[in-house]
Amino acid sequence: MEIVTLIFIVVILVFSTVLHELAHGYVAYWLGDHTAKANGRLSLNPMVHIDPIMSIMIPVMLYIMKAPVFGGAKPVPINTKNLKWNEWGFALVAIAGPLTNIILSFLFFLVWYFCGGNVGEGNIILSYGVQINLGFALFNIIPIPPLDGSRVLYALAPDFARDFMRKIEPFGIFIVYIMVFFVGNWFAEYMIGAETSILRAYYWLVGVR
Repeated sequence: MEIVTLIFIVVILVFSTVLHELAHGYVAYWLGDHTAKANGRLSLNPMVHIDPIMSIMIPVMLYIMKAPVFGGAKPVPINTKNLKWNEWGFALVAIAGPLTNIILSFLFFLVWYFCGGNVGEGNIILSYGVQINLGFALFNIIPIPPLDGSRVLYALAPDFARDFMRKIEPFGIFIVYIMVFFVGNWFAEYMIGAETSILRAYYWLVGVR
């Protein structure tokens, strides 16, 4: 069953990653930037979105280690000069990805809950659907460039902070890797605590107090 579960987890990872990136691309398109469409990123084809390390390798490794599962994908190309509302438009594009994962996690939760939490082995799959999507959302809202949270912070930040964020963005992904591998305990505490709080909110929404 472990192998079958792992296969389903990879499917959920790919599905969640694709919808996350499509959300970025479509919001950018609606706000006036067609760069993602021109680059073939408004597609359900997972191969145009997946980053082998962030989309598959790291999440699967985290699953095997029984750590909180999260990941990312190839950034959708955006030309901010084409977007309505400038940095606020970019913030909307950025938040669309994590928000999509939050919605997906809630949908997985609803299926699990209204099946009475009693769907046999499917219980595991549904619970990972919740966890993986929460993990994607919580990871991507961290305000380190180029993660989505940094785009929202950029819209709110004063000029000196924006300058700093632009300078560190080329090295941002390495900062993220260092954070994951060298302060993993702190990071796990953040993920578990945030996921627990959101799950409590889900239970509250379905009437469990």
